[in-house]
Amino acid sequence: MRRVLPERSRSGLGLGTAPVFLASISTILGAVLFLRFGYSVANVGFLGTLAIIVLGHLVTIPTALAIAEISTNRRVEGGGEYFIVSRSFGASIGGAIGVSLYLSQAVSVAFYMIAFAEAFQPLAGELTRLTGIAFDPRMVSLPGTVLLAALVLTRGASMGVKALWAVVSVLALSLIAFSLGHPTASAVAEGASFLGTVEGADPFMLVFAIVFPAFTGMTAGVGFSGDLANPRRSLPLGVLSATVLGMLIYVWIAYKLAASATPAELAAEQLVMQRIALWGPIIPIGLACATLSSAIGSILIAPRTLQALAVDGIFPLPGLNRSVARGVGDGNEPRNATLVTSAIALVTVALGNVDLVARIISMFFMVTYGALCSISALEHFAARPSYRPSFRSKWYISLLGAVVSFMLMFQIDPFFALLAITVMTGLYLAIRRRHRGARDLAAIFQGVMTQATRYSQIRLQGSAMVQGASDWRPSVIMVNGRTFERSAPIQFFGWLTHRYGVGTYMHFIQGGLSKETYRESRTHLDRLIRMMQAQRHAIYVDTLISPSLRSALAQALQLPGISGLENNCILFEFAPGDDDSVLEEAREGIALATATRVNSLVLRHGENFFGARRTVHVWLTWHDYRNANLMALLAYVLLGHPDWRAAEVRIFAAYPRPQVDERQRQLEEMIVAGRLPISPKNLRVIATDADVDFDALVERSSRDADLVILGFTEERLSEKGVKLFRRHPALKDVLFVLAEQQVLIE
Repeated sequence: MRRVLPERSRSGLGLGTAPVFLASISTILGAVLFLRFGYSVANVGFLGTLAIIVLGHLVTIPTALAIAEISTNRRVEGGGEYFIVSRSFGASIGGAIGVSLYLSQAVSVAFYMIAFAEAFQPLAGELTRLTGIAFDPRMVSLPGTVLLAALVLTRGASMGVKALWAVVSVLALSLIAFSLGHPTASAVAEGASFLGTVEGADPFMLVFAIVFPAFTGMTAGVGFSGDLANPRRSLPLGVLSATVLGMLIYVWIAYKLAASATPAELAAEQLVMQRIALWGPIIPIGLACATLSSAIGSILIAPRTLQALAVDGIFPLPGLNRSVARGVGDGNEPRNATLVTSAIALVTVALGNVDLVARIISMFFMVTYGALCSISALEHFAARPSYRPSFRSKWYISLLGAVVSFMLMFQIDPFFALLAITVMTGLYLAIRRRHRGARDLAAIFQGVMTQATRYSQIRLQGSAMVQGASDWRPSVIMVNGRTFERSAPIQFFGWLTHRYGVGTYMHFIQGGLSKETYRESRTHLDRLIRMMQAQRHAIYVDTLISPSLRSALAQALQLPGISGLENNCILFEFAPGDDDSVLEEAREGIALATATRVNSLVLRHGENFFGARRTVHVWLTWHDYRNANLMALLAYVLLGHPDWRAAEVRIFAAYPRPQVDERQRQLEEMIVAGRLPISPKNLRVIATDADVDFDALVERSSRDADLVILGFTEERLSEKGVKLFRRHPALKDVLFVLAEQQVLIE
């Protein structure tokens, strides 16, 4: 009987959905809503602001859906977005995004505390009169940050969540008071204007760049992932509900501003909402609560991200990792990580101006959102059986979110977009050096490539019926047991399949299939793959165990090609010093290839190793005219490799004297029409008759060629036997060609 393990009922503090929702909604409805939405309506109008909200949510909604999807696929632990990205994209990429995300969250604490101090500006005069010191926002932000850090350090996340309830309640009251407010006198006199803007209004993208950070808070609650009783339920529900509610509130606030104040008033007063609200003082109080709640959310989330990074050993100092990863109490509270976060926040608050850092922060958030959407889209394409989320987004929604995220980065600020990407690239390279062997993106991209290959092969196989002879490209297979004894055949095979062709190389192991021979085949396969990677050949390699080479060839000729099309060429090889048994094996293979209408190529290679790879001679003769197009096309394919790029192809056409003029004209017409890829000066038509020693003619003309391509026929092979391939011994490397398929050069 299978043992059923009891399901873990609590995680960390055992929190529910509410903290996720509160952290997200409190960060969404932050300082930008109170301080910059009036500016937006003033400069681009209500409809323009509506467009900004829609455009911003083309990023945030797909990201929220992606988080909901990914978090329901697997057990999500502490670290929030970092945990999701690192477990999907690998340690190096996850670590680079995680460090950037953590710094963004830590500096966000300072950003929100500085904005919190702005809520005290209406009291600046009174505070200056009472203290005798000119009001500086840091008089509020610095002690406020210390008190906030002390609260979280001494009371933990539970107290922080309770504080969130309080400040979100006040925030809700301030928004209700604003909604129940009345238009200004100027708005009543002039009437509501949903299209009007101020004179000299800022451009749309500039306004979007200023307002967009308002939308980036929906993932704040994801940082509670390690403290949730049921993250697979709480994360999707909390993030999605906060995102949708936040969008609706943004639309309503924009409408209320447009209906209640003139563009001039909206542009002139940062806290114009105070004049509209039913009770004006509630707006600065709401601003304070909005910024304070955002700061609380950030100071609760950032240490958990840092703790998760340390648990994974991302930082270079083991002692630092151990210290920061250490938690306190039953809930594993990240006290040391909170101290580090508080120190970063205090230093940033002391600087007083985080505008520069805030722009980089937005970029890091955008990269994170783009990465989350990319994971979701790639997982849809990969179709891995291990990816089984209970909630599913749509691949095109996730892809849209990823594309829009990266597009908007460069639209908002190309310099900071490049800076953010450069910083993250540097982090990635540094982390990768410490985590060698980690499979970054491997599992997902292998799945994507598998699906793409499967789809393309099915489509290509279906289109093979309509493929014409003029569309021919080499799909070459080779079965050889001398793989590790000679390098010339594989080198030549790689040249043929470099650009225009595809190739399958099978290492032949003689014997029956058994555990021993199978283990041997896996060892040889690993060696083959390493060899192909070292030589940079685009060849698919495998091993084939069979009782004889003939049976192996019979199996291989029936295998489908890796391109989705059938193999159309088979390559054999031999060296001049090989005995006739090697050639007899090739002869038997040619007979099998002929039966299956596969073109046969026989490479004779010696110690020359293709010389300087500068000259290719193609010999066309009267008795093997069917091979002519294939021979010429193979020469052209060979020149597609960099090793042969500077080579020159020369064609020698040997015909009976009465046919010379006609053949000369035909070949010249083919050259002019571009059907033969050679220069007219490299064509030589030779008249032959009974008195001409053809073998001597070939050797005299091509003895210095790096490669000579000759044709042969079944009849000639039957008549001459394997001695046919030993002809012209003075030549260096020779490729013998037998065409079984019609190949057109048009």
